[in-house]
Amino acid sequence: MEAAQKNGVFLSRGRLVVVVVVVVLLMVCTGVAVGLTVKHTASTHGPDQQSPVVSPSPLAMSANRTSPITTHVLDTSLGRPAADVPVKLFRRGERIGQEWSQVSSGQTNSDGRCNGLLNSLEAGVYKITFETATYFNKNGIRQYFYPHIDIVFEIHDPSQHYHVPLLLNPFGYSTYRGS
Repeated sequence: MEAAQKNGVFLSRGRLVVVVVVVVLLMVCTGVAVGLTVKHTASTHGPDQQSPVVSPSPLAMSANRTSPITTHVLDTSLGRPAADVPVKLFRRGERIGQEWSQVSSGQTNSDGRCNGLLNSLEAGVYKITFETATYFNKNGIRQYFYPHIDIVFEIHDPSQHYHVPLLLNPFGYSTYRGS
């Protein structure tokens, strides 16, 4: 059997091809790939000849149909996404000091993401509340310091996408404006 050695790893050519195919399939299925599919259409060289035309894949198109405000919660104490965290989105009234109005709610999925909070966005001040006590109790964590976390942020340009990740553990958290 012909084998190639690199850094102490032996792979036959057949196994290397299988590994490459599996990696490419995983990238395409998870949307890591560029998100393009190739369609064949008649070329200008004649009706019997086909030329590839690149268009967005259905997976990439569905991945782009998300709320203008999204979030992703990662449990840094466990090293995994925080699933089933209740999330509420509020918008403050036009003037400072006005009450908060709940505009949406949701729950993180198995990947810790909540992508369907809003269909449209207006400029203003928003708050995302993460009900962390629910998450911690569900996961058998009885000692924690933050029963809920409020992240307040201001939207100036409603045409942009705003991603608000939360890095969470029982005694601390961190956030930033993601992409």
